[in-house]
Amino acid sequence: MKALVLILAFLAPAAAQAGCFADYKAKQDNPLRLHYGVAEIRGACDKASAQAELTGRLAAQGWTLLTVLSVFDDSGLDQRRESAGANFLRY
Repeated sequence: MKALVLILAFLAPAAAQAGCFADYKAKQDNPLRLHYGVAEIRGACDKASAQAELTGRLAAQGWTLLTVLSVFDDSGLDQRRESAGANFLRY
């Protein structure tokens, strides 16, 4: 029983540190530019929180957030890296 408690004690911090990421679409006007990107989310790991965070971050760089496509953990990063290109963890 003690071994199980110790194992759970060591695993809990690792689970709590799992990253949260969102993939999104954004635009700029004049001229129209679109991009797909992946960003780390620091708040709650849900679409509403991701939208709130990304709206400000992107606006500071002259972009308008169009949509948050999904939120995911570290396991979803590699499959999105190539599609996001230069906008992978940029904003």
